[in-house]
Amino acid sequence: MPITTDDVIEFLHRAADMLHENKEYLTELDSAIGDADHGINMDRGFQTILKKLPTVEDKDAGTILKTSGMALVSSVGGAGGPLYGTAFMQAGMAVAGKYELTAEDLLAALDAALKGVMMRGKSKPGEKTMIDAIDPAVTAMREALEKGATTLQALEQATIAAEQGMKNTIPMIAMKGRASYLGERSIGHQDPGATSSYLLIRLMTEMAREKQ
Repeated sequence: MPITTDDVIEFLHRAADMLHENKEYLTELDSAIGDADHGINMDRGFQTILKKLPTVEDKDAGTILKTSGMALVSSVGGAGGPLYGTAFMQAGMAVAGKYELTAEDLLAALDAALKGVMMRGKSKPGEKTMIDAIDPAVTAMREALEKGATTLQALEQATIAAEQGMKNTIPMIAMKGRASYLGERSIGHQDPGATSSYLLIRLMTEMAREKQ
């Protein structure tokens, strides 16, 4: 089940719709431990991506993702813009020149995104950030593919792991960003970045299921 550039474009359109629908939810999560703008920022960033897509619809997957990343960096304030922008740009570099992606390509893109976020944010798993959803998803997807799973099966495992990783941020003490200023008061709140990351990974799985 190859993933085409049309699929990548459709994913970005649907991600923009999904993040718009979840804008208040993500902002509510962020109001407890951050600047109360994560949902607003993600919505703005992905609406900017939609404006850029017509210029790259005939390009390779890497160019589409890198252009999306640059749109996020240019339009989103706070930590979310640079981190998500880096994630998309690094993912794009991992699949540069490709018009069809295999499950292994998708894993490589997610892994590159994870490493980009860790490097840009100087963060690691366990610090109550988006990494806590993406890192277990990458691990679960890699393990599934090594066992011979299909693209859909691997993505399903990644989504389960991302959801658990997202929930695991609730009892954590925030170590990065504005949330870290709260110290122990950040305990008991789900990280908004981990939540938006989970939602994006879940969307990939939903689209893969529809292609079956």
